[in-house]
Amino acid sequence: MEKPYRLMGQASTDFWNPLRRALGTLPALKTREEGSISQPSKIIIHLRKQKYNADYDLSAKEGADTLAFVSLLEEKLLPALIYTLWIDSKNYVDVTRCWYAENISFPLNFLLPNRMHCQQLEKLRLMRGDPVLEPGEQLEKELCRDAFECMTLLSQRLGSQKFFFGDSPSSLDAYVFAHLAPLLKIKLPNGKLQQHLNSLNNLQQYCTNILALYFPSDARETPGRKIHAQPDSSDLDNEPHKRRNQILSVLFAVGAMLGYAILTGIVTIKRERPQLKNSGHDDGDEEDED
Repeated sequence: MEKPYRLMGQASTDFWNPLRRALGTLPALKTREEGSISQPSKIIIHLRKQKYNADYDLSAKEGADTLAFVSLLEEKLLPALIYTLWIDSKNYVDVTRCWYAENISFPLNFLLPNRMHCQQLEKLRLMRGDPVLEPGEQLEKELCRDAFECMTLLSQRLGSQKFFFGDSPSSLDAYVFAHLAPLLKIKLPNGKLQQHLNSLNNLQQYCTNILALYFPSDARETPGRKIHAQPDSSDLDNEPHKRRNQILSVLFAVGAMLGYAILTGIVTIKRERPQLKNSGHDDGDEEDED
């Protein structure tokens, strides 16, 4: 039976080619009823309408705790994650930009990482309420302080439980894992957040257990390695355009190299002015001949 949903990601090369994603952003859920849905909140609402609700068995107090901790994550931890992965110059150049450039198809791998970097900086400025916010040591200290506080509170709330509300995962577990798993998996040159996460043994083990339980291949995979996805039926539909994409890539590369050669002076273009004939001189010559 055909699956009613497909979450773009692991099993689809759409993940690596933004031009072939319906909405150009992730996460994206493809449905038969409503087409493609992109925003996480809308995806959750849609799934709940279809009776897929991880919070169905939660009490009113646990539901309130979920909302409180999700707000805490977005306010305290998310800005620090954005700064760590996208704004910190060492982490961005050595890890984030390099990883995206390796996994995005040419020629977008030269364009998209920098565009995403600018978008994340604008997002951080919006979160902090400062349109001229610039990276710096003081900003990093403030963000890390808030993130450390958030992770410590999460560790205290988790305690020795398997999940935040007992033996079954809820939406809060999904939110927490999505924010902490990158810190657990990625080796960063500047790893202040990673060091604090590793010092919270129960939170570190919590992420490791979820990886092993729900993402066994990712739990074994080393960070930074390329993911080679198997093509599915939708990818096969794009095979006729493969040659077109190859030709466009070659034309783009030739144009870029030619533009660079002209700008740097390696290649110069000379224009010769056409010589104008002197009609009076010609007439005089004709008269002399007569």
